[in-house]
Amino acid sequence: MKPVNPRATYNARKLLKYLSAAGGRKIITGQHTQTVAMEEIDEIRKITGKEPALRGFELLAYSPNIRYETGDEHCRTEIDENRNTLEHARAFGRSGGIVTMTWHWFSPLGGYDKSFYAEKTEFDPGRVLLKGTAEREAFYHDLDIMAGCLKPFMDEDIPILWRPLHESEGKWFWWGRKGPEVAAALFRLMYEHFVNVHHLDNLLWVWNCPLKEGYPGDDVVDIISRDLYPEKGTKTDYREEYEELISITKASKPAALAEIGILPDIELLEKSHVPWCYYMTWSKGFVMNEEFNSHDALCRLYDSKYAVTYPAGI
Repeated sequence: MKPVNPRATYNARKLLKYLSAAGGRKIITGQHTQTVAMEEIDEIRKITGKEPALRGFELLAYSPNIRYETGDEHCRTEIDENRNTLEHARAFGRSGGIVTMTWHWFSPLGGYDKSFYAEKTEFDPGRVLLKGTAEREAFYHDLDIMAGCLKPFMDEDIPILWRPLHESEGKWFWWGRKGPEVAAALFRLMYEHFVNVHHLDNLLWVWNCPLKEGYPGDDVVDIISRDLYPEKGTKTDYREEYEELISITKASKPAALAEIGILPDIELLEKSHVPWCYYMTWSKGFVMNEEFNSHDALCRLYDSKYAVTYPAGI
């Protein structure tokens, strides 16, 4: 398995090869961290004695068009708690951890409060596709700023599982308000700009939508993924959801549970070998208490020989 970027760095190639080999043989444990305190990791360590091999970092605080004064207390707190995330991500990558990034991208123009939500901005992603528009200029302005934030990872060849424009099957984020086809076109523009202009060759490109009509194309996607939040108490290996996801392309791409609320049932996975290469549980209450995932389920998963914990040993 080779990255779609022909100039991909050594460590990016190595990571993709590792992920490709994992699916169906192992599942890589993962956890999103919502703040720089990363209390979710401390909780998992306290419960299981181990840490996830993959750690998710939130980049919302790096959005160039944050209008801090228009946000409510919750919005401002979320921004403040995410500052300096990149320093922690680099440290984790240097230590042998697998880094993935989520960007709740505040609207490039206008908007208020948490303007990554479509209801908080009038920003039209379809106009980014038209040359000469203010929306297109703002889109590329933000990409240039973010590329600068990511460049230190490239300089150290720390690979990143880069998952932008996530959940475009819905219209809750501004990039999805005109449908997954437009979000896919934005993904392609971002890929071309980051690869051909900024030479961020350490990125592995993760597409995050299960709809065939919105797939950007095999030439710009390394990993296919989806986000899932089943009912509390669900026991699943996510087989049905896997079959739906892989139908978006005829190519053999590694598949990931990029964001989940309920842990995969490890006993089911050990029997079925549904080839998810990794999962990432969402933050805060999805791991900080037992409302969604019991301590027993967490321990059984982390104790399983089928699960890869930190360090992954790539």
